[in-house]
This record gives sequence, structure tokens and C-alpha cells, in this order.
Amino acid sequence: MRLPVRRHPSAPSLRRRVAAAVAAALVVPLAAGVAGTAVASAAPTHSAPARTAPAGGFEELWVPSSMGPIKVQVQWAARGGDAALYLLDGMRARGDANAWTFETNALAQFANDDVTLVMPVGGESSFYSDWYAPSNFNGQDVTYKWETFLTQELPAFLANYGVSRTNNAALGLSMGGSASLTLAAYHRDQFTFAGSLSGYLNISAPGMREAIRVAMLDAGGYNVDAMWGPPWDQAWLRNDPFVFAERLRGLPMYISASSGVPGAHDNPVAPIDYYNTAMGMGLEALALANTRAFQVRLAALGIDANYSFPATGTHSWKYWEAELWNARTQILDALGAH
Repeated sequence: MRLPVRRHPSAPSLRRRVAAAVAAALVVPLAAGVAGTAVASAAPTHSAPARTAPAGGFEELWVPSSMGPIKVQVQWAARGGDAALYLLDGMRARGDANAWTFETNALAQFANDDVTLVMPVGGESSFYSDWYAPSNFNGQDVTYKWETFLTQELPAFLANYGVSRTNNAALGLSMGGSASLTLAAYHRDQFTFAGSLSGYLNISAPGMREAIRVAMLDAGGYNVDAMWGPPWDQAWLRNDPFVFAERLRGLPMYISASSGVPGAHDNPVAPIDYYNTAMGMGLEALALANTRAFQVRLAALGIDANYSFPATGTHSWKYWEAELWNARTQILDALGAH
């Protein structure tokens, strides 16, 4: 498992150490392949050909959007079916590939299933949301409009390949976990399933909004005010799964977070490995606290979900790979895509 080199905390203050750890929890995935934020070079826009979905195979598409051409990696349904599973990335989403394609065996897991995997590329620190404005801290030249892309522009493009606009599932980790629930909550006509792996599902909890602000500065220098405005803006509530939980009633869901206790995929050797493992423990513990709070919220509302709380596991890709496999049958059932 590849880990990015991270500087050890230098501040002697315990308060600064704790704040940094909380902020880091939102800058995920920590492990494996998150170093580097190269933006994929623009490709000419084009319209999708009008034809039925191919039967199997992998393809990279360039999809027109208000943000410019967006690269989308696709594994077509094995038998040309119309169902689709959107796999969303973490906060340090790269500009060249969706990490589900190279950090996990997701492609192999669904290779024989009649569901198309849709893996958008990019969206670092975006929460896959429609922003108010470009980030003025890092010179961003476009306004993120990821919710519009994933619920309007991309489905319209894929429809020309025979992919359904109404029989989709969304699953993501961390930032992508909360985003999956948000997309499904507000677009029930499109999504018939939503999954969150180690997601932050209670962002109105004390300290979480401040942590997100610091985390986005660390992950690309983004200004959170350009996304959802100041902490009192209603956009924060709109994008908080704990708050909009009622909208999820009747939706099949898979909700997971591990304990943070190191497990089979944590094998540190070098000093930096031990540091990153320790950080991964803290990140997952925070995700677990958020997820447990969300579980209590759903229970209070009488809303069902399928939960998984493994006894071991830190904030890293191999554990999310395992949870994707555990969710696979429920996803296929919800989509009717066996």
C-alpha cells in the first residue's frame, strides 16, 4: 500500500496537535496513492454515440460539462445491462484517475455483473457539490458544479450508451461517502441505493465545520466559503446527512466504518509508516464516531440501513475494498443487476 510522505507535527502545543489530527480526518484517503493532484489534460468535447451499452470492457470517456470536459472511467456492464454504480473518490481525488481503479480490485469485483461502474475523475476537496464560486485561495478558474454534473450532465451523456438515468447506485469513501448520501437524498429519481464507507455523516457536530475548513486548505488550498458559504449558511445543513436523514427513508443503504484498531492491512516498517498508521487510526475513529451518530439518528427516525462495523481497520483503501465486496450483493439487488 503506497503512502504519501507527510511531515511530522512540529508544534509542541497539544491543542494544535489535536486540531491538526481532527482536520486531517477530513483530508482523506490518507493511504495509498493520494500524493499528487495533477489535472488531466483537457480533451475535445464530443457527444456520446447513440447506441446500447457495450457488453463488458473498460473505457475512458471525456464528458462535456459546465466545468469543462470531465474524464470518466467506465467498466461496462458484463451483459449490456442498463444499471450503473457510481464510485466516488476521497478528498484528495486525483486528476488523472479515480482511485477505485488502481487502489482496489473494484473492477474485478464487478467484472461478471450486469452493472456499469462509473468512476468520475477529479473533484479534489469538492464534496461532489455545487459550489457558490471558484475558490479564491488557490486561483481556481471554474466553479465546481459536481452535483449538476453527476445528476444531469453525466447521466444524459451515458444515456446515449444505453445506461439508465433512473437505475443508479452511489457509493463512496470519506468525502465521497457523505456525498453519495447527499446525491441519493436529493435525487431519488436517479439513485436506488447509496453507500458510505468511513464517511463523515454528522458534519454539524461541534468542530466538524472548522475541521473541514482546515482540511480543504490542506487538500489543494481550497476556501470552504466558496463551497457552502460561512458556517451559518443553509448549504451546510443541506449537505449534512445527519440533518437530511429523513430524505433517505426507504432507500437501500450500506453504511460502514471500522474501529480504527490496526488490522491485517496495517504492516508498518519504516518510521513514516508507523506515523501514517497512527494517523489512520485516528481518522477512522472519527469516521466511526460520525457514523455511529448517524446510525442513532436513523434509528430515532425508524429508517433502516445495512451497517458494518468491523472490529479492526484503519482509514485505508484495502479495508474499503473489503467493504465494497460486502456491499456488492445489496447493490446488485437494489439495481436488479445480477
